[in-house]
Amino acid sequence: MPSIISELLSDVPLPQVVPIRQEFERPRVDDVARATREQIRSSGILNPLKTTAAATDRRSPPRVAITAGSRGIAGLPQILRASVEEVRTAGADPFVVPAMGSHGGATAEGQLRVLEGLGVTEASVGAPIVSSVEVVEVGNTDDGLPVLIDRAAAGADAILLVNTVKPHVSYRGRYESGLFKMMAIGLGKQHGAQICHDLGFTRMAENVEAIARVVLSKTGILGGIAIVENAYHETAVIEAIAADRIAEREPELLKEAWRLMPRLPVDEIDVLVIDRIGKEIAGTGFNTNVVGRYSAPHMSGGPKVHRLVVLGLTSASHGNANGVGIADFTTERLFAAMSFEATYPNSLTSTVPTSAKLPMVLPTDRLAIQAAVRTSNVRDKRKVRLVRIRDTLALDAILVSENLLPDVAATPRTHVAGDPRKLAFDEHGTIVALDVGGTRQADA
Repeated sequence: MPSIISELLSDVPLPQVVPIRQEFERPRVDDVARATREQIRSSGILNPLKTTAAATDRRSPPRVAITAGSRGIAGLPQILRASVEEVRTAGADPFVVPAMGSHGGATAEGQLRVLEGLGVTEASVGAPIVSSVEVVEVGNTDDGLPVLIDRAAAGADAILLVNTVKPHVSYRGRYESGLFKMMAIGLGKQHGAQICHDLGFTRMAENVEAIARVVLSKTGILGGIAIVENAYHETAVIEAIAADRIAEREPELLKEAWRLMPRLPVDEIDVLVIDRIGKEIAGTGFNTNVVGRYSAPHMSGGPKVHRLVVLGLTSASHGNANGVGIADFTTERLFAAMSFEATYPNSLTSTVPTSAKLPMVLPTDRLAIQAAVRTSNVRDKRKVRLVRIRDTLALDAILVSENLLPDVAATPRTHVAGDPRKLAFDEHGTIVALDVGGTRQADA
């Protein structure tokens, strides 16, 4: 028997959609491993290790902790492996530490699973992975905040940071997602991340900077491998930065990341459908800067989206559905993939419960999209302005409703890639994988 929900939504029309291709600026590093090695050698950031390793009173090589975060960085295993090899060449003994704050359910085992989902294993990077949630205090900020970092990293002779530099999804500042945040929150594990977040996102920029500067002065940070990606989720920049240059260089790379960030071709959207969200995509499951929806009330910018639908959760998230609460509608299949144990520690640590709230949960993808159209407050539902994307890392191939074609035509380097079509669903009401111009993308 049909439910009252399906009865209410069964007659809601869905607009025909048109495949669109967007072209973005595409600087690209083709061989990330070679670029990493060249950058490490030319920057000299490992030179202190050679001096330490040559010390006559040492009975074993110096140990170096290399950080690995929870984001899906293009070529991350190769970048880490090249870093490991260069550290060994410098006469030191490298190991990798998960540096992801409270992600992975704030457990050592969970953080190992997160790295494995990103292709980062002991075999792929060629070094041991030492995962622990234990921290030690290395100092205090001028405001009295204790500064905590991973115990294994603190016990090493040196630390090499590896992370992307990009706009943060919940705060603005001189240092957003990048090497400073890796020191302040990633290495801080759950306890350190909690301290940094405790006063809310309005204080995050100053807390991240203050804590990171203590880490820089009190621990053996050699420097960092900073990565900037282009709009195609490819490596645009790899740069090795010595510890004493991170503070001045990272803000410049952040500006480049803003410039290369992908964007939607329209500013007014009645219904935005995102096929999948995930922690490897963004801290809130999707890039809020792209979507214009935020978990923090002080944030703004991006397109105006009236109704937001998220359909699925990536397997690499291991049940962490942080960000689903920013949406208006989701599906039973996403809810079934969600783990409270993996999701809630993230929101409890960040002090932002919005991200972990549940939106309206519909039985199928079709009904979730119909519910968004039904509540869009557009009088003629056939004229709803609808956009569908795979995720916020893949905006080169999208679908838009026919009435958005004038907006698309006015957007540079954006063009129609096919004929109008219906949104396609299987017999269970699950949306068919996004297909634009013959390029079939992976299922959500």
